[in-house]
Amino acid sequence: MKKTQLLASTAAGAILGALVFGSGPAVSQMAVVDWPSIAIQQAVQAIQNTISSTLTSMSGILGDVTNGSITTLLVQGFTQNANYSKAQIDAVQQIADAHLLASTRVNRDFRNAQIRDEHTVNSNHCAAIDNGQTITVGAGQSYVVANSIENVADPRGEAEPNTPAYLGQAQAVAAISQLHLSRYCSQAEASAGLCTLSQTPNADQRATSLFGPGTLNGQAGVNAANDFVTNLTQPIVPAALRGEQLTSEIGRDAMARRHEYNARMSLARSVLDYAIGVQAPSVPLTAAQQQQMTNEGLTPLTTGSWLQAIMLDSNRRYSDLNWAAQLQAMPPASVEREIAQELAATNYLLTQLYRVNLMNASANGAHLAATTEHIYQPTVELPTPNMSN
Repeated sequence: MKKTQLLASTAAGAILGALVFGSGPAVSQMAVVDWPSIAIQQAVQAIQNTISSTLTSMSGILGDVTNGSITTLLVQGFTQNANYSKAQIDAVQQIADAHLLASTRVNRDFRNAQIRDEHTVNSNHCAAIDNGQTITVGAGQSYVVANSIENVADPRGEAEPNTPAYLGQAQAVAAISQLHLSRYCSQAEASAGLCTLSQTPNADQRATSLFGPGTLNGQAGVNAANDFVTNLTQPIVPAALRGEQLTSEIGRDAMARRHEYNARMSLARSVLDYAIGVQAPSVPLTAAQQQQMTNEGLTPLTTGSWLQAIMLDSNRRYSDLNWAAQLQAMPPASVEREIAQELAATNYLLTQLYRVNLMNASANGAHLAATTEHIYQPTVELPTPNMSN
């Protein structure tokens, strides 16, 4: 402030000295007024006042500048603002880092949940495995049952020793008649006094004894199915060829024809014995399978057949409400496993169908051979060749 006043005084003194000492000699007695000098002085004074006013206003804004220059204060202010900006940027970076970290954790949790769902075994998968094991075991047991029936039926049809036909055809007729009267006595037969009325009359003549709801009714059901097959294929067995009947020329021809007869009867019986075996009660059913039978309106069984187990597994995937509800809630990985299990079950059924088709093809081949043999007749009777020639 003092420096400014000093400068203003010095300028005014210089102007005044120029006016006083540099002026020319007076040419008139009148007073002379130097208007330009007055204007200059007024301008200088105005500049001085403006500077003072500006400094005063800046002093009010910036504070006391006695201990430092305005430049210093401005630098400090700009530095503080820069520090504020850097702190703000750092805070934004920390917020962004925290957001990214939280987002990463959420995505990781979602992925962990997805991995958990993909590796969690669904209860339907456990039921499918249990049913599959029951079906596989039932297939082996059905073969055992069918083979056991054949081991009894084939010697009977061949009229082997210790069978009724070994003693003659009349004995075979008496045996089959006695079997019917003891197990399947009808009302007419009971009225005739031949037997006592049975609880299952004529069951050995009815197809329902062989084809029922899926599982034959215990040993009595298996016997009824077997007796039906016997009446269907070979109720009366021809008498056995014995002794001299086998050693003569005619006997050897009869023996060859009997072998043909036995083979065709055995094939016919094996197809039907297979039908008995797959329906024989041979494997324990799980609690889920018994519940499925209840849902279908059937009487639950503790022991079922191979066919029953397959039917329950197929019906479960087609109409069971619990399975349908769980299927809707399954994650994609579980649905893919279910599809794989269904494909495996389909392949298993196709294999079994192939086996049945082989039996049908064999039976058709035997039937064609019998038909062809019956049709073929020599045109003339040929003489017996002379072996010496």
